[in-house]
Amino acid sequence: MKQIILLILMPFFILDAKNITLSQEEYNNILKKQNSSQISARLVKYKRLLSKAKDFSTIKKLSYTNSFYNKILPINDETKYQVDDYWATPKEFLIEGRGDCEDYAIAKYFTLLSLKVEKEKLFLAVVKVKNATNYHMILLYIENKNSMPLVLDNLSFKVVPLNKRPKLKVKFIFNEKDSFILKNKKIYKKVKVNWGKENKWENILKRVYENNE
Repeated sequence: MKQIILLILMPFFILDAKNITLSQEEYNNILKKQNSSQISARLVKYKRLLSKAKDFSTIKKLSYTNSFYNKILPINDETKYQVDDYWATPKEFLIEGRGDCEDYAIAKYFTLLSLKVEKEKLFLAVVKVKNATNYHMILLYIENKNSMPLVLDNLSFKVVPLNKRPKLKVKFIFNEKDSFILKNKKIYKKVKVNWGKENKWENILKRVYENNE
């Protein structure tokens, strides 16, 4: 079985650097895992997504990416990582095969960047779901400041306008350039996010762009 997996995973060494690539150590560690065949299958499907969706319309790229990641089963951070709030990189998420809401949103964000969706139009959003006790994270696509955001959410396979998701109350949105609050579900004004002791977003950007994690 490991020989078969070896053949499946080898192409990932030659993927473009801005996409997910495997180091030799990561590659060897995957082969040692009991679920290595499931991991290889996810990575192969990820590569197929990038190939198949590259010429799709933007809305189709959003829907295809949302559906792809939503097929991965959720798990809370305390169970998976024994910490209250851990943000995984897309590579970690695909290898582990389970994640929390922020892991879905982050993976969708970077995958859509690889599919040439404009960075300025993608925003991660911290939201409150009606009747839920904890905050939730989703990904928004916003064509321009007057556009209704489109929602990519691990709680729904459908990509729909934010006004069609009345149970979602957005606290703030952010990307690599700015952070905003919304008014009437549209971009209103810039805000400075207080990340507390650890800026998890800056850490993710460093881990993805600089460390290839």
